[in-house]
Amino acid sequence: MTFKPAHLLLVLLALATAPVMAQNVAVVNGKAIPTSRVDELVKQITSQPNAPQDSPDLRLKIKEELITREVLIQESEKLGLAKNADVKAQLEIARQSILIRALVADFVKKNPITDAEVSAEYEKVKAQAGDKEYHVRHILLGSEDEAKAVIAKLKAGASFEELAKQSKDTGSANNGGDLDWATPVAFVKPFSDAMVALQKGQMTETPVQTQYGFHIIKLDDVRAAKIPALEDVKKQIVDAMEQKKLQAFQEELRKKAVVK
Repeated sequence: MTFKPAHLLLVLLALATAPVMAQNVAVVNGKAIPTSRVDELVKQITSQPNAPQDSPDLRLKIKEELITREVLIQESEKLGLAKNADVKAQLEIARQSILIRALVADFVKKNPITDAEVSAEYEKVKAQAGDKEYHVRHILLGSEDEAKAVIAKLKAGASFEELAKQSKDTGSANNGGDLDWATPVAFVKPFSDAMVALQKGQMTETPVQTQYGFHIIKLDDVRAAKIPALEDVKKQIVDAMEQKKLQAFQEELRKKAVVK
């Protein structure tokens, strides 16, 4: 079989443009939508929890969405909306957000949290938490005199749970002042110091002052602390340590910046 010159030219043109077309998922009014854009969106969507898997149907939906977007973008540009001051400001904010996310991802990648660091942090938290948990109640008042008056009523036989209803801590007031089981590290130091000094069933006989007000604390029970295994809290530890490193990185950059 032989090709006429005209036919040969068409075949060569088709072969020459085939790789280019393969790089694009569509061309809208002469503007190409690259296949890489579909790939990136597929990657973003499928990485989410309970997300659909990569499939021809998903890619088709993304392609149609990208075509619609391109049509709308072209129309907005035709109307000159990109020159609008509000639009420019929003685009700049979006640009900054994208760059900051990229910077954070780059920093985390270059400064990974090691298993040794995670283990050390886990042991540190365990030591701080202690080996006991306390089931405690409290009544929070606004002044020392108010707290002393409540203590007098309690010593006279009044119900702790009933008097707790006047507590300024609205989260526990209607539950008898119950703060549930917790380790001392969960509370501010003046509160935890007073709490651990109590015996089971005792209450503080003088008001305990913290930045929140004046507390009357009652210890219901004590038990051995239930410390979760490292593997159960590893992700939370890594996340917290990453945030700490990022905060230090941000503060370092701020110190170096010339701000006028």
